[in-house]
Amino acid sequence: MRLLVATALCLVALPAHGELTLSRPDGFRVEHVFDVSAPPEAAYAILIQPALWWPSDHTWSGDAAHLSLDARAGGCFCEAWDGGSAEHGRVVMAQPGRLLRFVGALGPLQESAVSAVLTVTLEAAGSGTRATVTYRVSGDAGHGLETLAPVVDTVIGQQFGGFARLASESGPSS
Repeated sequence: MRLLVATALCLVALPAHGELTLSRPDGFRVEHVFDVSAPPEAAYAILIQPALWWPSDHTWSGDAAHLSLDARAGGCFCEAWDGGSAEHGRVVMAQPGRLLRFVGALGPLQESAVSAVLTVTLEAAGSGTRATVTYRVSGDAGHGLETLAPVVDTVIGQQFGGFARLASESGPSS
């Protein structure tokens, strides 16, 4: 019975689909769609708390508890720990319950002089939410970004899969 429940919980927030929609030497675009059982407002409340759902192994400090997100235009998606800090992105649009967009080259892309935009769109779907995560990265063709695209696609799925799982656990009554 425990195995059945654990399997069901894992399946709740798997992406409806994840796709590498563009891959070229000068850029790529990935898109992941998650069905979340919580309504958009509750999903957004989880989304803006990355310390609760972002994987610690995808932080500079090794601990997601060091993450913060100021969910307003100009706000920082930042990480601060004893001995360092990092800006993962800068919020350029925030519409509670609907949309969060930031500019920022995540992880090792940060030192590659690329432009990157991540958008999370939340749409009501029945009693839950359809969350669409799109990450667009552009740069010099010499970067060979098409070689990084599959890895980034997987990582975006892992990162935002954590968001979708936690938001789903908050349930439709949140």
